[in-house]
Amino acid sequence: MPRRKRNAGSSSEGTEDSDFSADHEPTEAMERVHRRSSTRLTRTSLRLSQSAQGHLTGRHERHFSISGCPLYHNLSADECKGKASTRDKQAEERMLSHRQDENRHSTRNQAPTERQLRYKEKVTELRRKRNSDLSKKQKEMYVDHRQSHGVSREPLLENITSDYDLELFRKAQARASEDLEKLRLSGQVSEGSNMIKIIVFGRYELDTWYHSPYPEEYARLGRLYMCEFCLKYMKSQTILRRHMAKCVWKHPPGDEIYRKGNISVFEVDGKKNKIYCQNLCLLAKLFLDHKTLYYDVEPFLFYVMTDADKTGCHLVGYFSKEKNSFLNYNVSCILTMPQYMRQGYGKMLIDFSYLLSKMEEKVGSPERPLSDLGLISYRSYWKEVLLRYLNSFQGKEISIKEISQETAVNPVDIVSTLQSLQMLKYWKGKHLVLKRQDLIDDWKAKETKRGNDKTIDPTALKWTPPKGT
Repeated sequence: MPRRKRNAGSSSEGTEDSDFSADHEPTEAMERVHRRSSTRLTRTSLRLSQSAQGHLTGRHERHFSISGCPLYHNLSADECKGKASTRDKQAEERMLSHRQDENRHSTRNQAPTERQLRYKEKVTELRRKRNSDLSKKQKEMYVDHRQSHGVSREPLLENITSDYDLELFRKAQARASEDLEKLRLSGQVSEGSNMIKIIVFGRYELDTWYHSPYPEEYARLGRLYMCEFCLKYMKSQTILRRHMAKCVWKHPPGDEIYRKGNISVFEVDGKKNKIYCQNLCLLAKLFLDHKTLYYDVEPFLFYVMTDADKTGCHLVGYFSKEKNSFLNYNVSCILTMPQYMRQGYGKMLIDFSYLLSKMEEKVGSPERPLSDLGLISYRSYWKEVLLRYLNSFQGKEISIKEISQETAVNPVDIVSTLQSLQMLKYWKGKHLVLKRQDLIDDWKAKETKRGNDKTIDPTALKWTPPKGT
């Protein structure tokens, strides 16, 4: 099959508003639609900002986002303060009871205390008492509330679950709102702008996890529309539809260096395709906590994995790496899109990064710090690599250096993985690697059950290491 290649000069590096070009003047009908949308947005904003007084946590005099708005949560500022006072009293009672139980917990595996048993019985009783059937009057009230307020108010939640579980949910809301307020005070979230909560990406609507520094005029909308091929971001479904009608992209720019079945990997140079790589970084920040690179993409190469069908190559995930890394980092940033998580694609991306390190005859390691999900994925991958190596190893003496040369995994990562698996022991002045057959058998059983459909085939890679930049 022919390899797809896009020249640097053919990338459509326009701004996000390029859909409003001179040859596409909006019609009167479009203007009326935009006026109605603006009116709805204005009315919603007015209802939410009739008073910026109060905060869901009950600890602040004003709120700056919808998550901290008492009115949105169908509460008043005084009610929020009352709930905060109740939560503080409950926290003090828990602290007191924990102090009383300190002597009991000096040893491990103790039976529950009488207080804990009584509390468990109380919670069970509260959950049992809940009436799961809504009365006709309650249903009408819920419908009226939704019709009156739309998305400008939180739905009525009473009787959807038990009072106990609803109170737990309210506490979680208040805690999340407090965390967002801390981010605002530390400057990570700017006042007067909302975090993007949802992105429309292809046929998916994805809830975002973290703040990403999109331009304020886009971020304050709360919902962003993206072309899944060129990664341009837009303000409305109408603009996206017009963009998709004329967008010629069906795959990432750059060179396709790997293809097996529907899975392809494209090597994209941050210097040649700057706009695409910047948009990719902004998209990744919505799902990564520690990412700090957004605009300085020129020193990096991006390896974008896609899943192809008749409509095009859909973004699965990517990793980036420095063109010249003095510390031999083979990954600077790695992301699997949420709709493809827990399907083996993250491990494929990691395996592909180490395959490139083998081709370069280097030992690689990911750049720190890793995100929480990234750390879990890498530990799982290193464990799998070591167990596979030990399963096929037939010699009597094993060397960390030999494992590193064979797998391209950094010796530090190998040692930390062996320690976590309790396979590294110090005995009579020497470090010994224990071949734990129980772990190897468990890994073999999982491999047989999982199959080999989500693996990287080295023979499908068509790539030579770049000779400097």
